[in-house]
Amino acid sequence: MSSSRQTVKDTALVAGGAGFLGSHLCEALLASGHRVLCVDNFLTGSEDNIAALIHHPRFRMIKRDICAPFDPGEAIDRVYNLACAASPPHYQNDPVHTMRTCVVGTLNLLELAERHGARFLQASTSEVYGDPEMHPQTESYTGHVNCTGPRACYDEGKRAAEAMCFDFLRAGRADVRVARIFNTYGPRMHPKDGRIVSNLVVQALSGNPLTIYGDGSQTRSFCYVSDLIDGLMRLMNVADSPGAPVNLGNPSEFTVQELADLVLRMTNSRSPLVFKALPVDDPKRRRPDIARANRLLGWEPRVALPDGLLATIRHFEAFVARSAKAKQPAHAMPAEAYMGIQKE
Repeated sequence: MSSSRQTVKDTALVAGGAGFLGSHLCEALLASGHRVLCVDNFLTGSEDNIAALIHHPRFRMIKRDICAPFDPGEAIDRVYNLACAASPPHYQNDPVHTMRTCVVGTLNLLELAERHGARFLQASTSEVYGDPEMHPQTESYTGHVNCTGPRACYDEGKRAAEAMCFDFLRAGRADVRVARIFNTYGPRMHPKDGRIVSNLVVQALSGNPLTIYGDGSQTRSFCYVSDLIDGLMRLMNVADSPGAPVNLGNPSEFTVQELADLVLRMTNSRSPLVFKALPVDDPKRRRPDIARANRLLGWEPRVALPDGLLATIRHFEAFVARSAKAKQPAHAMPAEAYMGIQKE
């Protein structure tokens, strides 16, 4: 028997495993001795994200849309559901499919976990808090969400998914854990996903104006990807389900203007700032209360924003260099697409 087989802990299925977060999770699970089944339909995921894993003896790629029921054909012990576009231009591009992924897809995976007796972790989002009236946001806050706006397909889809997860838990049908993920950044972000870190870094490296939506006073809390993955794995590994959502994010709060200034300094860019209208329902403040994660999981972020941003800049430098070589514009997502008006 090979040493790689001897060290196998159990089998984890990662839905959305070729995405930004999913690929990092697959990598971390393999490193800790798990067998990994990566499920992705590649609507927003990328084969490049998992290229280094494809030939790993404990890795299996399954091209599948979770909106249709399926079974991997082998025993599974853990299910991580990260399968949904998470950036506004991507999830607004096909809002009906986004809602189906959140609701129907989550139901399919919950039933899969039930059949296999597997633990289930739902990657929910701080978007369930909407444009919050409580600051910072605790898990007990029920949110301030526009259920008919252009972001509702994602916000309400994730809220409905959480409801199903806790119904399964209360009924004893699955051992469920729910993570509410706040803004996460790092290598493998899509360079044109329309989110603030990727937008500003790509614009600065390309010498283009930095786009700020609103007046720059709105705030975000940025969690580096390695910290987030550590939190997800701790939540899955804890012996008993917390029985309630758990915030995972970095409580250090920055204004958009402060982030833009930091990006300019770290990239040595002279790009000007351009201010545009704030998108519909865009939250004004966002900061997690992570007391529950700290108490139950012993978790807190360790990577400071300048350190994580440096690694992220290095990642995007390669993209900008390739784009320049191919004579293709390395611009960020246009404001119209971000606001859900234009499709790519």
